[in-house]
Amino acid sequence: MSKGSPSPTPGFLVWRLANKWRVAVDRAVAPLGLTHAQYSLVASLYGMRRAGERPSQRQLADHTGMEALYVSKLARALESAGLIDRTRDPRDPRAVQLALTEQGEAITREAIGVVQELLQQLLEPLGGLDAPRTRAFTGELTALLDAPLTPSIPNDESKRRATP
Repeated sequence: MSKGSPSPTPGFLVWRLANKWRVAVDRAVAPLGLTHAQYSLVASLYGMRRAGERPSQRQLADHTGMEALYVSKLARALESAGLIDRTRDPRDPRAVQLALTEQGEAITREAIGVVQELLQQLLEPLGGLDAPRTRAFTGELTALLDAPLTPSIPNDESKRRATP
């Protein structure tokens, strides 16, 4: 950003940081045959399994914030690569449950290590992963993510001003 331009908005900065992070993770996990989106899916699946869950595609979509259709597409690609198994949920024949394969678990553990090193590097200006500033930053990001957004409708009659 140039020195003469107006101060960037928080939204612009969040967008820039998200893009910087996505590109860095894409590059870091590419040697493992993953994209950032695929990493997000398998790392979340790994964490959910460790918590005793075997999530459906819908639960994983809710957990990651990705669209269900995108999770389905990623899951099919990861299944083709031998990293996850997709099976019908015996309690709900419409739902598909996901689980890491042995190979998928090994690659995911390796990818988590790579991304943790990257995260430490990214957070160094705040004092590192376990620093008080990082915990505060994480709290602020969580608050923003938890805040509901109600999209405004451009042609909403109730928002128009009455003309005299």
